[in-house]
Amino acid sequence: MTLPLSVFQRLPKTDLHVHLDGSLRIETMLELAEQKGVKLPADTPEGLRKAMHCGENTGSLVEYLKAFDTTLSVMQTEDALFRSAYELAEDAAKENVRYMEVRYAPMLHARAGLRMVAVVEAVLAGLREADKKLGIESSVIVCGIRNISPESSLEMARLAVAYKNRGVVAFDLAGAEYDHPAKHHKDAFQLIRNNNINCTIHAGEAFGPESIAQAIHVCGAHRIGHGCRLREDGDLLHYVNDHRIALECCPSSNVQTGAVPSLATHPLKLYHDLGVRVTVNTDNRLITNTTVSEELWHCHKEMGLSARDIARIILNGFKAAFLPFHIKQGYVRRISEELAGFIEDPISVLPESQRGAALRASEAPRA
Repeated sequence: MTLPLSVFQRLPKTDLHVHLDGSLRIETMLELAEQKGVKLPADTPEGLRKAMHCGENTGSLVEYLKAFDTTLSVMQTEDALFRSAYELAEDAAKENVRYMEVRYAPMLHARAGLRMVAVVEAVLAGLREADKKLGIESSVIVCGIRNISPESSLEMARLAVAYKNRGVVAFDLAGAEYDHPAKHHKDAFQLIRNNNINCTIHAGEAFGPESIAQAIHVCGAHRIGHGCRLREDGDLLHYVNDHRIALECCPSSNVQTGAVPSLATHPLKLYHDLGVRVTVNTDNRLITNTTVSEELWHCHKEMGLSARDIARIILNGFKAAFLPFHIKQGYVRRISEELAGFIEDPISVLPESQRGAALRASEAPRA
């Protein structure tokens, strides 16, 4: 039985790997560009999506990341950052995301002279407003960028330390992976570890498993962003599993960057079957053109994951969240209770008026 997308939209969930500058609304970009006098590569939603290759296979991470030059051009003021953060949380709340960790590199939003603290405060304010109005809890992960400089990563790490317990829950290393090893940024991670702050690192997306090993053993990563290449090193795979190092999987994004050839061949199911703490995330809602619900739906449709599998992956998201243990415990207990009915009867999560159509659609033979 293939479940419809509407079932996944109703499920409670997390998004632990979502980039602020890759998740704007296309209409917001056009409005901000007009307000700020920024020239974009197109002046219509359709044209702008095409120019940034949203939802398209770009063939490499470097090509995929070029779209960020466009999004960042309209994210250089406090009001733009507040709005971007609020709308991201609003979009997530609409599909029942209960907890989200939003990541970005403040230095990339200071090109017009905005102070770093003003960048952080604007984003936090937007997320807090969404929590107040919509009830979605969000935290921030500050990013260093692999392909800029270790010194800039250290500056971002200092910012993360300054905002510990004030909305920032972790530090990350993002950007072009090939030829920019994480070990060059070890001073930033040493500062993070010295201050007992969580860290996650993009690794094993555009480079091999040695990048993952370096992230864990040199930089002390508590989670791994993507980790597609982990299956190439069985010993490391077992280490990750044994130590419950969560993987922040972003299936559609991984296809679009060329990290995996297709959703059907994504290693997520292998990792899940082995017991690895796999989580499913969007990466970039705009550039990847996706939602958490769609990503979970793809896992169900293209990888054959059952309702029980999906429930376990959703719970993994709450278990892997960078939250205090007692808060995670509360989330896991509540979400487990909510998912119990879904495991027994997946269609039951839909309103009664939608169940008949959903059941007929799920039982229809595939073309």
